Amino acid sequence: MINSINSGGTLYTQALSNTHPKVWIQVFTDTQYIGLLSPLNTSCINLFYENALVHKNKCLSLFCGSAETPLIYGDIAPSKSRNAVPCTATGCKWPKSGDYVYIPVYISSSYTERNIIIRGLVSFHSSTCIRFVWRTSHVDYLYFYSGTGCWSYLGRQGGLQAVSLRNNGCLYHSTVQHEVSHALGFHHEQVRSDRDSYVQVLPQNIIPGYEHNFEKIQTNNLGTPYDFNSVMHYTKYAFSKNGQPTLLSKANPSLDFGRATSMSANDIARINKLYGCSE
Repeated sequence: MINSINSGGTLYTQALSNTHPKVWIQVFTDTQYIGLLSPLNTSCINLFYENALVHKNKCLSLFCGSAETPLIYGDIAPSKSRNAVPCTATGCKWPKSGDYVYIPVYISSSYTERNIIIRGLVSFHSSTCIRFVWRTSHVDYLYFYSGTGCWSYLGRQGGLQAVSLRNNGCLYHSTVQHEVSHALGFHHEQVRSDRDSYVQVLPQNIIPGYEHNFEKIQTNNLGTPYDFNSVMHYTKYAFSKNGQPTLLSKANPSLDFGRATSMSANDIARINKLYGCSE
């Protein structure tokens, strides 16, 4: 079946593979939602990236586990069908149809600022082949709701796949991109397989019980360099128990990092390489 899809303000036809239900879908565009979107406050930094000592009670309630869902690696929910260490961006991709990867989404009506989520999703369209579409009868889709904090599953899980962005504390452009990148299959930057060449982990400063958030993973780095400016990088004070750094740059210990307000060029390059997007 041929479906009409609006992308980038231009109407064109695109044949969808049978991995998608045969329904009409429409891609989010900036033009379509211009009336809903308000300017981004780029000076705001999500509490996820702030010093855990300064915001200890509030911050930890945002990105650490709860009775709702236990979390690993800070803000990643463990898959029920995979090992404790989830996919490393190789076996859990969303399917590609033609030149694009269509990912259905449903955004809870409880949000008062759902425009922030929409803008975050639309931001993937201009630089990658990812296209978010409204969920209709799709079986596999991302469900955005205001849960106990900011978290996501890693890669495609199948069925309803929750992405939690709490109304109070998680609705920032960088946070939407961060959690969606997890859903696309990407880990945090500081746990990638070659991190020991670039950062030093200081376990003596980590809150007891949270050391697992710094465990190195055998990731597929897709030929891209380590990136301190990645939207997937922790700050140097993440999970600090005493206000001292838990991560240091080996090349420049005074370097501040992990406060990106949007995806870096390397973040974008990784998505394009993983999903075979046309450069």
